Amino acid sequence: MHVNVKLFANLLTHVADAKVGVPFPVDLSDGATVGDLIRLLKLPADQIKVTFVNGRSRSDDWRLESGDEIGIFPPIGGG
Repeated sequence: MHVNVKLFANLLTHVADAKVGVPFPVDLSDGATVGDLIRLLKLPADQIKVTFVNGRSRSDDWRLESGDEIGIFPPIGGG
């Protein structure tokens, strides 16, 4: 199946040619979860705060479907 992924902030450094807010395609096996995607991209789990699938916050065990758009965000600090 094919999904589109957007990475934000320091997570961009883990995927070659990823640009902030610009989706890139990823091919996954049918039945893959958010956690499977994170492992495939080799993103450090401790640097991920929230993952959105089609605009809704989802857990690592959420099953993805072909065509889903996933946004992965690290913790954000500020003040």
